[in-house]
Amino acid sequence: MRAVRYVGAGKYLPPRVVKNDRISRAIPGWEPERIEGRTGIVERRFLWDFDEEMGRAISPPPGQAGPRSSTDMAEVAVRQALERAGVRPRELDGIYLVTTTPDELNFCRDAVELHHRLGCRSDASAVVIDSGCGGAVYVADLACKLILSGLDRTIAVVAASFPSAYVNREVFTSPLPENPRLNAFLTMYIFGDAAAALVLRGDEGTTLGVVASAARMDHRELVTHRAGGALLQPSRAAAADHAFFVHGPRVAEAYPEYMGRALDELRTKAPEMVPRIQRYYLHQANKHVLLDFAESQHIPLDRVPVNVDRYGNTSAASTILLFSEDLESGRVKFGSGDAVLFAAAGAGVHFGGQIVRV
Repeated sequence: MRAVRYVGAGKYLPPRVVKNDRISRAIPGWEPERIEGRTGIVERRFLWDFDEEMGRAISPPPGQAGPRSSTDMAEVAVRQALERAGVRPRELDGIYLVTTTPDELNFCRDAVELHHRLGCRSDASAVVIDSGCGGAVYVADLACKLILSGLDRTIAVVAASFPSAYVNREVFTSPLPENPRLNAFLTMYIFGDAAAALVLRGDEGTTLGVVASAARMDHRELVTHRAGGALLQPSRAAAADHAFFVHGPRVAEAYPEYMGRALDELRTKAPEMVPRIQRYYLHQANKHVLLDFAESQHIPLDRVPVNVDRYGNTSAASTILLFSEDLESGRVKFGSGDAVLFAAAGAGVHFGGQIVRV
């Protein structure tokens, strides 16, 4: 019987550390102490720098070494995942890139570019999926179904978050058209840049792999971004329409609801695995919301890794990033049979997760 194994994981984190005092000077709203007090975030990683006085992102100069874009970060992450898996790019049957901050908006351009750089086969899929924080686990479920169907054998799920390119004081401090009392400054405090990748592979005759998987959705706006589509083209949009607006109270209310539903479904599908779960890779929305949820679920906190305080909310990349860090430290090892759980929820709402014997 075919099983779907997680055989590789990789990540990229920009070296630039941005502390709360810098981002609050560029995007006024809260004092640094309040950012940490309300979110638990002390710092985040940004690929692009910004001008604190002007409150604007600064793109890297031509010729600068290292990643310069979302696709560059994704490439580093997926190459690392493929190397760890011992899989050649031409063995991939599909690349699914999850991001809401692509380098180019249309025609799956970032995934197509990644496909080109890796030298994948022409019959291997290359698709950008516009999904937020719950996107990677949601797409991992799709990848499992494709592999179990026999249509594909090896798939890369890649997630990238690139908010540093959006730093713009006018956009994130202007009143929202639908509610002039609000603006979107909180978004720039919460999110950080990163990319992470998983390689999933179908194997026969193994007890390792995905034991339970879940993917659900609901119709609830937790994060909005109005401008850019046909209905609100850039020339017709107000400044704040270009902002990603996090509905903070909605997120705080929705996170435990949707994460709880994901965990309930996974536990129901594989009850025998629950006592054996060594690590819970839970979406890093906000340190306080995350730890409150873990405690409400009676999950031992030493099994819940946290990096949102250091990296910010890295959107769909967050759970894979945690997994990759555990692999690097030796806390989790491929082939060990250790049970781990992934769960995430966000934006539109996509939510779900997996229990995996690695």
